[in-house]
Amino acid sequence: MKFPLAWLGCALVLLLASCASPIQHRIEKNPQLFNSLSEHQKALVQQGAIEEGMSKEAVFLAWGRPDRASQGGKMGKAYERWSYAAYDPVFWGPYGPGYGWGGGPWMYDPYFYPSANVSYVPYEQRWAEFLNNRVAAWSVVK
Repeated sequence: MKFPLAWLGCALVLLLASCASPIQHRIEKNPQLFNSLSEHQKALVQQGAIEEGMSKEAVFLAWGRPDRASQGGKMGKAYERWSYAAYDPVFWGPYGPGYGWGGGPWMYDPYFYPSANVSYVPYEQRWAEFLNNRVAAWSVVK
């Protein structure tokens, strides 16, 4: 009886350990970076928020790695834009004829069934622009 209880205890510990947020995981992996931020910026990072003037490292702690990054120049300064994607489900497909069991696996069935087709369409959920490695502008789609 002790053996199953030990496994149950281990499973419970693993389940509770995996409940930490991705932000908290990034903070735990980069304590020096987090401790170098001001108290105000630490609070923003813990909420997953950013503000103008933040460093790229602080944005990484708050939002994670970007899905897309582009670099260039703007007004003679180093420019970079980080984009983060999200996905909207799009349900498609008309109602269509089904195939019945009677008379063979591919016999036409005159009854219609709802189609369960879904695709996920990416869109830019948020972005941050950096000039000289500091946030110059940002946006979040609500």
